[in-house]
Amino acid sequence: MSFRTGAILGVLACALLLGFGYYLQYARGLEPCPLCLVQRGFFYAVGVVFIIAAVHNPARIGAVVYATLAFLFAAGGAATASRQVWLQHLPPDRVPQCGPDLFFMLENFPLAQALKKLFAGSGECAAVDWTFLGLSIAEWSLACFVVLGCYALWLAVRAIRSRTSMFSGT
Repeated sequence: MSFRTGAILGVLACALLLGFGYYLQYARGLEPCPLCLVQRGFFYAVGVVFIIAAVHNPARIGAVVYATLAFLFAAGGAATASRQVWLQHLPPDRVPQCGPDLFFMLENFPLAQALKKLFAGSGECAAVDWTFLGLSIAEWSLACFVVLGCYALWLAVRAIRSRTSMFSGT
C-alpha cells in the first residue's frame, strides 16, 4: 500500500466519523456539547492533514511529517474525549454546572477565556444521550482517536522503514 492510499483511507475514516456525527445531530436530534464540537474539530484536522498528504503524495520525510501531524491532532482529540469520558463518569453531585453555549462564549468572552471554558467542559458534556454496545459517543470517539493515532504512527513507521531499506540495498 502506498502512502497516498494510506492517507486516502485516513480521510475516508474521518469523513465517515464526521458523517455519523452529523447524522446523530440532524437525523436523531442529538445536539453536540462544547467538548463534542472540539472533538469534531480534531476529526476535521486529522482529515485535512490526510487530504493534504494524499494530494501532495510526499517523499519519505514528508510522509513522516504528515503522519506525525495527524498523530498529534488525533492525540489532541483523544485528550478532549478523555476529558468528556471523565466528566461522564463523575458522580452526579460532582458534575460541573452547565455553562453558556459556545456561541455565547465566543461573542462575550475574550478568546483565551472562551477556549479555556470550552476545553474544561460543563455539565451538559457529562450527559450520555446515546450509547452503542454500552459505550457513549465520547467513549467511541476516544477509541476512534486512538485508532487514528495508531494508524498515523504506523504510516510514519512504514515511511521510515522504506527509507532505511532503500539505503540498506534491500
